Amino acid sequence: MTTDPHRGQPIRHRGVEPAAARLIVVCVHGRGASAADILSVADEVRATDVAYLAPEAAGQTWYPYSFLAPIEDNQPYLDSALGVLAAIVDDLRAQQIPGERVALLGFSQGACLALEFAARHAQRYAAIVAFSGAAIALPGTQRIHPKGMLGTPVFLGCSDVDPHIPLARVQESAELFRALGATVDARIYPGMGHTINADELCAARLLLAAR
Repeated sequence: MTTDPHRGQPIRHRGVEPAAARLIVVCVHGRGASAADILSVADEVRATDVAYLAPEAAGQTWYPYSFLAPIEDNQPYLDSALGVLAAIVDDLRAQQIPGERVALLGFSQGACLALEFAARHAQRYAAIVAFSGAAIALPGTQRIHPKGMLGTPVFLGCSDVDPHIPLARVQESAELFRALGATVDARIYPGMGHTINADELCAARLLLAAR
């Protein structure tokens, strides 16, 4: 078995070129989905002057089991997936594009991955938008850069009865990012299930337009 299963997977691009973009949004798809699927969500956000970069997971899944499983059960896929996001951010930095111009957006497994990456690489980002997701590492995990997010706006939207994302883990993620120095907008929608609603898209639209 390869130790880096997502290495070399394509990265889809939509919008303006990153160097000319007001904002670069790294879009992370969910389990069983594709880069095209998450880019269709980005289309609904309708941010302009933006470059969208959407990596494609090998086999359409970033890691095989639930994010609630022990982290070692999801290896080496989880580390490989986090490495994909790190490579994108590092490549943008090499192009003189700082984190302040980079946003992370994800749905479901992609939201979990984006949140975990941001928590492990705490810095000032333009924004983090997580639809139906939560950070992967267990609450209480020591993070390397306390307060390192320097006011990064973080949006967390989820149902109170999501079959894949326990409400408690969303609430714990909100507290985690506040402890990391982010400004958190956590919205819990009664009875919604595992999807994205119009209020979430509106919140993301306003957040990315303001950056």
